[in-house]
Amino acid sequence: MNISLPLLPTISTIFIVLSAITVAIGWSLIIRRKIEAHKKAMFLAAIFAIIFFIIYASRTIFVGNTQFGGPDSIKIYYTVFLIFHICLATTGAVLGIITLLTGYKNQLAKHRKLGPITSIVWFFTAITGVAVYLLLYVFYHGGETTSVIKAILGF
Repeated sequence: MNISLPLLPTISTIFIVLSAITVAIGWSLIIRRKIEAHKKAMFLAAIFAIIFFIIYASRTIFVGNTQFGGPDSIKIYYTVFLIFHICLATTGAVLGIITLLTGYKNQLAKHRKLGPITSIVWFFTAITGVAVYLLLYVFYHGGETTSVIKAILGF
């Protein structure tokens, strides 16, 4: 069996997984009161998430989005799942920014309340992101990829 995985989606998916793993490490560190190590882990998790976003956004703009290539009978389920993932990712990103800012501003009461919620949302974002990747590129062959620039400019 010869599986050829697309480079940019594979790399971006790896970075979102690294982000989630680093968040888990950061959570573990703060439970053990290793505050400086926690800060470093969460900063690294944010860097991984930013790298993911840069790769994802660049690919979306310059290469395009890949349509679901699986059977039509499950396309609606994939679409609903994708919308759920996008909502989670957006919520997780906003919560992540707020949680990081409250930590850096030493607003620790808010940070302690938001941190666990943000982490859980981020874990589910990563899990559903991996599922979307698997559905698009591993379990089924990706459908047509259309460039956003081509779509906008009519090339």
